[in-house]
Amino acid sequence: MKAVILCGGLGTRLSEETQLKPKPMVTVGGHPMLWHIMNSYGAHGFNDFVLALGYRGEVIKEYFLNFYALDSDLSVDLKTGEVKHIRQSQRDWKADLIDTGAESMTGGRLHRLERLLRPSGTFMLTYGDGVADVDLTRLLAFHRSHGKLATVTAVRPPARFGGMMFDGDMVTEFMEKPQTGEGWINGGYFVFEPGVFDYLSGDATVLEGAPLETLARDGQLMAFKHEGFWQCMDTLRDRQSLESLWASGAAPWKKW
Repeated sequence: MKAVILCGGLGTRLSEETQLKPKPMVTVGGHPMLWHIMNSYGAHGFNDFVLALGYRGEVIKEYFLNFYALDSDLSVDLKTGEVKHIRQSQRDWKADLIDTGAESMTGGRLHRLERLLRPSGTFMLTYGDGVADVDLTRLLAFHRSHGKLATVTAVRPPARFGGMMFDGDMVTEFMEKPQTGEGWINGGYFVFEPGVFDYLSGDATVLEGAPLETLARDGQLMAFKHEGFWQCMDTLRDRQSLESLWASGAAPWKKW
């Protein structure tokens, strides 16, 4: 089954990192976010990827052109230039890197992939700027159980600020960024049937706009509720938070 990752956005709110590279190539723990996301899928046996490229797509292409060598141990004969792989990369991944336009919106990128994806049947899709410990095997089983065209993973985002309760000016309760402090939102990690392409039009289509809204009105959109870890990387503060989790050795999304 193919897993689509949207990799073409500008990442303007993370401009400190994205002036020279696309957002999915911003690193956490020395590895691009894209690497973390692909490992999450790979841990559940989903190894066939379609990367929808846009802004600075050449950076992602260069990364994967060099991936096998960089992920292996090498012996280089400096006289002859002969290279031997002592330890080969253990990533059993296949990736189609497709240019979906510099200015395309999320739905537009998916629309451009129709000829590649429609013949393959059911496919997965997520964004290239967030990580989670979603059980993708259960997600797919849930999708297959209801028979609708689309499943979206619903998550409760971490609150941006802690909450307090008062008795006059006295703080009676302090809650530091409760995970359930806000309502359910779109967490990505979709599963789609090919019929979803009937809801898309051109490059300007925003997946989260008319397509998902219409699918919901038609009774074709179901939610897989995920109560566990989920974190997008919209700002430098988000990246620093993910770096701290990775450095702790207990990153919740690391299931490989």
